[in-house]
Amino acid sequence: MYLELLHLCENELNRLDMAINFEKSCCLRVDPRCGIECTAITSTNCHKLTWITEPRYLGVYFVKFRILKCSLDAAKRGFYRAVI
Repeated sequence: MYLELLHLCENELNRLDMAINFEKSCCLRVDPRCGIECTAITSTNCHKLTWITEPRYLGVYFVKFRILKCSLDAAKRGFYRAVI
């Protein structure tokens, strides 16, 4: 299912003369079974999308997906490093 969806998106982006940046892209599972390891998804160009458990968005790490929980530790370290 995921593989078909990725290939469908790739084909549509190719028609628009766009591409997926596989170095910056990853997969994330958000459901009660989020701790279960998934198989890698491979694109039509043989690039693999990795599965992650703790995504980072704007310096905030999201650490749990059954109940939304954020970790601000990295942001705090960066702030204090810049101040000192």
